Amino acid sequence: MVGANSPKPLISLRHVGFSYGKPGASFWGRRAEHSAIRDISFDVYPGETVGIIGGNGAGKTTLLKLIAGVLKPAVGTITRADVRISMLSLQVGFLPHLTGRENAILGGLLLGLSKEQAKKNLALIEEFSELQAFIDEPFGTYSSGMKARLGFSVAYFASNEVVLIDEVLGVGDRDFRIKSTAAIKEMITTNRTVVLVSHNVATLRETANRVVWISEGATHMEGDTADILEAYAAS
Repeated sequence: MVGANSPKPLISLRHVGFSYGKPGASFWGRRAEHSAIRDISFDVYPGETVGIIGGNGAGKTTLLKLIAGVLKPAVGTITRADVRISMLSLQVGFLPHLTGRENAILGGLLLGLSKEQAKKNLALIEEFSELQAFIDEPFGTYSSGMKARLGFSVAYFASNEVVLIDEVLGVGDRDFRIKSTAAIKEMITTNRTVVLVSHNVATLRETANRVVWISEGATHMEGDTADILEAYAAS
C-alpha cells in the first residue's frame, strides 16, 4: 500500500485532458473536437500494479497512450521518472512487405530497444509466437491470428521497467489467447511496475494493488482494489 514512507512516484498525472479532432467537422471555421480525457489525476509507484477500470468510451486506451508519451496532453501535466515505459500494443509499425523477422526487429526498435536487443529477442519471439515456419514470409501474407501472435510476442519481449497493458492483448486463436493471458498475469506478478486496463473484475482483484475508476474521461474514484471494485459493481 502507498503511505507516508512510500517512494516517490514513477508517474504522476495532474488534471490531464486530451481531445481528438473530428475529421471534416468544424464550427464557425474551427475544428470540432471530441474530449476523450477531461480531468485525470493519480500516481503510479515503483513495483505496484495499478488497475484502470471504466465503461466503454471512458478514455482508458487514450489514457495509456498519454502515459506512454504516444500522445501529449492538451491540458494538465504528466511527470515521469527516468525509467523506460513500454505500452503493449499490437503490430506497432509493422509493414506488410517486410518479413515477420524484419517486422519483429522494427517493432522492437519502435518500442525503445536497441538494434542489438531487438535481434537478441528474435529466438524468443519465434518460439513464443509459434511462427517458426512463417517468420521469413511477408507479414502481409499472415492471417489475422498470425499477425496477433507476432505483435503480442514482439511487445511482450520488449517490455521495460514500467509496462502498460490493455487487456485486449489476450488475442489470437483460443490456445494462443490462453498463452498470452497467462504471460500477462506472470508479468503482473513480477516486480515490474504495471498499469493494467481491464474489464475483468476477477483479474483486477487478483493482481491490482490499487484501482482507478474513470468515467466520462475523468477520475471518478481511486483507492483500495476491493473498495473500488465493490463500488464499480454497484454502479
